[in-house]
Amino acid sequence: PYRLAALANFSALGLRPGSDVELEALEQEPCLDGWEYSRDVYRSTIVTEWNLVCDNDWKGPLSTSLFFVGVLLGSFISGQLSDKFGRKNVLFATLAMQTGFSFIQVFSTSWEMFSVLFVLVGMGQISNYVAAFVLGTEILGKSVRVLFCTLGVCIFYAFGYMLLPLFAFFLRDWRMLLLALTLPGLLCIPLWWIIPESPRWLISMGRFQEAEDIIRKAAKTNGITAPDVIFDPSELQDVNSQKQQTYTILDLMRTRNILTITIMSVLLWMIISVGYFGLSLDTPNLHGDVYLNCFLSAVIEVPAYIISWLLLPNLPRRYSMAAALFLGGCVLLFIQLVPSHLSVLSILLVMLGKFGITSAFSMVYVYTAELYPTVVRNMGVGASSMASRLGSILSPYFVYLGAYDRFLPYILMGSLTVLSGILTLFLPESYGMPLPDTIDQMLRVKGLEYRPPSSSTRDSKEEEENPEIFKSTAF
Repeated sequence: PYRLAALANFSALGLRPGSDVELEALEQEPCLDGWEYSRDVYRSTIVTEWNLVCDNDWKGPLSTSLFFVGVLLGSFISGQLSDKFGRKNVLFATLAMQTGFSFIQVFSTSWEMFSVLFVLVGMGQISNYVAAFVLGTEILGKSVRVLFCTLGVCIFYAFGYMLLPLFAFFLRDWRMLLLALTLPGLLCIPLWWIIPESPRWLISMGRFQEAEDIIRKAAKTNGITAPDVIFDPSELQDVNSQKQQTYTILDLMRTRNILTITIMSVLLWMIISVGYFGLSLDTPNLHGDVYLNCFLSAVIEVPAYIISWLLLPNLPRRYSMAAALFLGGCVLLFIQLVPSHLSVLSILLVMLGKFGITSAFSMVYVYTAELYPTVVRNMGVGASSMASRLGSILSPYFVYLGAYDRFLPYILMGSLTVLSGILTLFLPESYGMPLPDTIDQMLRVKGLEYRPPSSSTRDSKEEEENPEIFKSTAF
């Protein structure tokens, strides 16, 4: 606020602010008597805890940005760690990281401590999410792989999203809310003895006996008799000579084909993320109760994931994703044509736009995992997810543009979403194709010169010759 002593004589002298007095030149002072906060909606937040107002109001949004910085860093390193140390090891290590640092965060004594821990929590959160997704993708067969990637992962994410406003409604103190959201992580400890390592990753590392033991255990659990010989010895010798190679992030750019797919995937994930998080962050700007709006924003994701589950097993990936993106983008562009007095219609269109973008977000995980080969699959999904985090960091700025023109965020997000739908049509089609194990086996991008793969490369014969072993999710 302006310093009271400097304003005392302006009225008496007949001076008017703006015309006679330059407001920018007036001396200011901090709040001298402290602050009183409304407790109507929230009892305690980090804003009220550490007075993140006035000169410190920039710290509030920065806290969220720092979380996404952690998510960005986790996306970058999790793929390489998982490809090197194994999907299962990284999954449980980062689960412990997320749960442990979240628990410590409850006892933060300063905003600085809270923010540093928030970065570490973000790193753990995205790392275990990507590792779990790729692990399930590589363990499961074709029929249940799509079920896992859509309903198995995404719809339970939506259920967690719906529980968030429910917990927040009853626990309006930020420390108790964070504690309640952290403790369920302990329930994952027994899963260490249930979830196996990825046989595909073990094969790529030359650990054939461990992979065979997992496959035989799966066959026994499913009541299936495994063949006497799962991996041909002569074939393993050729595979062993190839798979000892160490792969790095640079292998995502080794050939013209994989480089093109990587660039297109990065752009696709970034644009979809801008639309998804932009619409999610815009929820408080809608009319009505903030808890109810957050709940409705989560509920709309359930039918979006169900639609994805129905489309992926029956229709080509490119056309399914492009249709969802065109729907979401066109609806957002149409919002500017709705009269201002029809606010309910605008809200419905926003929800329909999120429905389309959420459906695409669900399908892009499956699509990307199927395009990349086993040797760099986790790295490829991790790099794409990193691009998604860049989109999430940019999304608040799209929402902020609404202060200048309330339709501008929708125009930008809608235009980018439509462009991403066009981009999707140029990706290779993976529907009905076996997962590639090597870079040479990757599907070709349309328009690129074809180069025959090496004669020594192998197909995923454990799934093609023994598909019945992989049909069940039970291990």
